[in-house]
Amino acid sequence: MQHVKIPQDRVGVLVGEGGETMREIEDAAGVRLDIDSENGSVGIETTGDPVTALKGPDIVRAIGRGFSPEQALGLLDDEMMMLDVVDVEAASRNGNDLRRQKGRLIGEDGRTRELMAELTGAAVVIYGTTLGAIGTPQQVKAVREAAEMLLDGAPHGTVYSFLENKHNELKRQGMEYHRFVG
Repeated sequence: MQHVKIPQDRVGVLVGEGGETMREIEDAAGVRLDIDSENGSVGIETTGDPVTALKGPDIVRAIGRGFSPEQALGLLDDEMMMLDVVDVEAASRNGNDLRRQKGRLIGEDGRTRELMAELTGAAVVIYGTTLGAIGTPQQVKAVREAAEMLLDGAPHGTVYSFLENKHNELKRQGMEYHRFVG
């Protein structure tokens, strides 16, 4: 059994109305979830196909990092889908810097986060002290690189140009419509 800890305020999303989301995850991933709503600890036990069940912890982790259950279940769509989480707090000196860094990643009216998702085709969520991305390895890598550029202080224009170049590169590789709805 594997264990994943998620924020308490995300437990309700993981369980869903009347346990509906939890059952959907269990059926789709071939796992059994043992959720401790007191501390956000989730035990994940394989009940079905072991290869599919390997995605179970990432599905739980994704919901814990702010993705919708539908987005998290997208990890099962094909074996190439993956979750990546960037720790914004680790790149921050203090609370004020953390807020500033999150603001840089989100952008005015959410535009920077939106562009990261739009131009890479990945689902991108900023929640708590993290930025999460779900997509193919190439999509997720582009989101991580863009986020790290912003966290290192790169101007937004430079990052947008980088994302445009990545978008064109992914398009040339035929990846553009391996798009994740986010």
